[in-house]
Amino acid sequence: MNLRRMGAVARKEFIHIRRDYRSLILALAIPLLLLSLFGWALSLDVNNVPTAVWDQSGTPESRELLSALDGSPYITITQYVDGYTALTDLINRGDARLAVVVPYNFARLVESGQGATLQVIADGSDANTGALALFYVQGAAQAYGAGVARELAARGLATALPPPFELRPRAWYNPTLRSQNFIIPGLIALIMVVIAALLTSLTVAREWERGTMEQLIATPVRSAELITGKLIPYWVIGMFDVVVAATLGYTVFHVPLRGSPLLVLAASAVFLLGALSMGMLASISFKSQVLASQIALIGTYLPTLFLSGFMFALSNMPLPLQWLSYIVPARYFLELMRSVYLKGAGLSLVGGHLLLLSAFSAAVFALSITRFRKRLA
Repeated sequence: MNLRRMGAVARKEFIHIRRDYRSLILALAIPLLLLSLFGWALSLDVNNVPTAVWDQSGTPESRELLSALDGSPYITITQYVDGYTALTDLINRGDARLAVVVPYNFARLVESGQGATLQVIADGSDANTGALALFYVQGAAQAYGAGVARELAARGLATALPPPFELRPRAWYNPTLRSQNFIIPGLIALIMVVIAALLTSLTVAREWERGTMEQLIATPVRSAELITGKLIPYWVIGMFDVVVAATLGYTVFHVPLRGSPLLVLAASAVFLLGALSMGMLASISFKSQVLASQIALIGTYLPTLFLSGFMFALSNMPLPLQWLSYIVPARYFLELMRSVYLKGAGLSLVGGHLLLLSAFSAAVFALSITRFRKRLA
């Protein structure tokens, strides 16, 4: 491989990118757009769920329970009502996602140590919010009940028995369970495949459509030099986007990077080469820019979004889709990034994933070179 000829192709591609300012702006703006959408707009956390309350008891005990619920960052009591009709109306209009009904004999049952039953109604039209809201209410109610049991036991009431055990849950690596800590590392993979789908899938196809491929074929530049030279500018842009995404994730969204930044850059560089090679392969195989970009989008962006574990847990998918996910390279890259980011994993723990990504990138890069032929037919 002649480095001088390869450098000339790379310089030509850099000049084209500089002249085609719209593509350059797109390549730089997409990471910021994706970070804004997924970092701020997309959140799997449920906070401040609007809650309506029908307090039939109206006692200090019931108010203490409701105060404990309202003091949680997840539940916000917005209205107090008097009857099921008003509760139903609020839920139907969407003004309340959750309703809590305190029975009239709540205080008497609590004081006697018999235990009272609360009714909690969730709006199941939003399954995720409803399930998490029920979980939050259950946790707050159990904490309140445990406190009451200890208080009654301290007063010497025979009927007040302390809980048989005390549950103290801990979440390792992401103690606050912030969804941004889970999403931002995966965004790096999504950004790279978008760059590949939108930019490299157009390079060779554009040469064919504009009639400049004949000039390249007439030059002594070899296939490997041409493909490598065309990939270099987009690899540089992609790595710049990775640095921007990682920097904004740390400074704006406060996502911790507990592992080695060099390992993150090395893994991103390897994965980016494979993603760019896939876009280049589509551009070589289909000599139409529109068709090549669509094929690259289907082959890179959609599997990364749906079959890598970025948005949906793979263990919840049907078995055929779980098996299919094993051929999606973004799956291994996301597991590697989250392990390095949140667990501080080193090369000894993620080396297998990095080796698989290296094999994938080398195979697709070699296939792109083999697929390209310096001939008009």
